[in-house]
Amino acid sequence: MIREAVLTRRQAQGDMSDLPNQALIEELRDQLRLRSNPAKAPGMQRYMKSAMPYLGVTSPELSTVCRAVFPHHTLDSADSFRATVLELWRTASYREERYAAIAITGDKRYANYQTPELVPVYEELIITGAWWDYVDSVATHRVGPLLASYREPMSSLLRHWSRDPDMWKRRTAIIAQVSLKHDLDFDLLSFAIEPNLDDREFFIRKAIGWALREDAKRYPERVERFVSEHAFRLSGLSRREAVKGIGYGHLRNTAKRQQ
Repeated sequence: MIREAVLTRRQAQGDMSDLPNQALIEELRDQLRLRSNPAKAPGMQRYMKSAMPYLGVTSPELSTVCRAVFPHHTLDSADSFRATVLELWRTASYREERYAAIAITGDKRYANYQTPELVPVYEELIITGAWWDYVDSVATHRVGPLLASYREPMSSLLRHWSRDPDMWKRRTAIIAQVSLKHDLDFDLLSFAIEPNLDDREFFIRKAIGWALREDAKRYPERVERFVSEHAFRLSGLSRREAVKGIGYGHLRNTAKRQQ
């Protein structure tokens, strides 16, 4: 009741700059429900081992909804952008609604909002999402690009996260650079991996292997050296993934030299 009263007063005053765009949220939910598929939903929920139910909307259908709905609404300030993302995320009843919240953060119209000030939003999505589908998307497509644009503050943040008690923040610190290719900071990656080498959690071991594999596609020698130096601490899973990239990287470099 208090929230509605505040909203009404703010609307009357014309100050909506830091409030969620409810029209955007409601249209997204309406359009997602129109495409719900009760036959698919249970299987999707089982596959993702999700406590939150699904509507049964596929990824291509979700993308279609977002492309259709987003242009109808404008988030005029960074505050409204953050508020809308968090409102949709926090009040979601179905997993697709949370996917849509992440999609909002990737809307290119709001590229200028992508600054380190968004980190608390992404941190909340990571901690409360606490599963690979949410976390990997945020880590690789949101946190990674922030690192590329704001090296010093984001490097410091990821170094801190690599030692955080929260496993998903540590996974983020490890995999954030997988899409950066030649811009990957290997010293930062090594720093993020080393305190997690003895962790027996599957999602950490897989993250280490994934990050090393992707870098090895371009720089096999340094990954090969890292694997050799940490041979007795790297898990079998991490090592196998890294070796895949090393083999691919050597073949790729040989092919380039022969051209």
